[in-house]
Amino acid sequence: MASENQTGVAAFFLLGLSEDSEMQPLLFGLFLTLYFVTVLGNLLIILAISSDSHLHTPMYFFLSNLSFTDICFGTTTVPKMLVNIQTQSKSISYTGCLTQVCFVLMFAGVENFLLAAMAYDRYVAICQPLRYTVIMNSYLCGLLILLSLFISLVDALLHSLMVLRLSFCADLEIPHFFCELVQVIKLACSNTLINDILVYLITSVLGSVPLLGIIFSYIKIVSSILSMPSAGGMYKAFSTCGSHLSVVFLFYGTSFGVYISSAVTHSSKNLAVASVMYAVVPPMMNPFIYSLRNRDMQGALQKLFWRTSSFS
Repeated sequence: MASENQTGVAAFFLLGLSEDSEMQPLLFGLFLTLYFVTVLGNLLIILAISSDSHLHTPMYFFLSNLSFTDICFGTTTVPKMLVNIQTQSKSISYTGCLTQVCFVLMFAGVENFLLAAMAYDRYVAICQPLRYTVIMNSYLCGLLILLSLFISLVDALLHSLMVLRLSFCADLEIPHFFCELVQVIKLACSNTLINDILVYLITSVLGSVPLLGIIFSYIKIVSSILSMPSAGGMYKAFSTCGSHLSVVFLFYGTSFGVYISSAVTHSSKNLAVASVMYAVVPPMMNPFIYSLRNRDMQGALQKLFWRTSSFS
């Protein structure tokens, strides 16, 4: 583990949120509950959409993919943390760490693009309602999903392959509960200039383009809504965007929170807490946001529960 090159690295060490042994059972119970709620909540969203023909629309197609992505995102990080707490071990293999880096980047990227695709869907529905079914056809929806997955996969593989060229020395402790790309790069004892440039360049492009697309879509949406003659029409249009806007603010808010905290503080505990807000909270909250603020989802969930209880 103190080898001078990456081929000799046996494992990294995830410091987690606390080294206090008395806190470990509490953390285990907390994160097991959060993970269970994340998987169950998003799975219910997927089942409700697939079982209700009225929800077989582009908006809910993207939502079901978002829920699946949230399940995968949480599964990439939390189970390994739970295993480490249960076994009282902080280690993660070199291969396991790079695999985690790759999947975290991929699913975060997919979620980023999905939120932009959902914003575009709302823009077409409100600003061009007569052409909605023509524009948002099944081919375009499928293409947007595939492009999101392809771009995110290429980005994740590029960063992961670039980490393979780095050399690691004695200090292999990561102040997080999962392998985060920037923290892994910081542990390298070789030149990381190319890696740093790629991180800032690609993150800037892939982060700003979808965000700008969301902002542009909502500028057009707000402009179109304000020109509506009736207050009822304005309320209905705003209500269809409320859940998506809440998810957007949660996703980008926690992302910017991690970035700001890493820039202003050098405390490993603060960075670990910030990473929890980014990696665990949004996937868990998204099902609640869509089920509590969306009457169609509430109706579909009620039908799902009714069918389940009738079969039992």
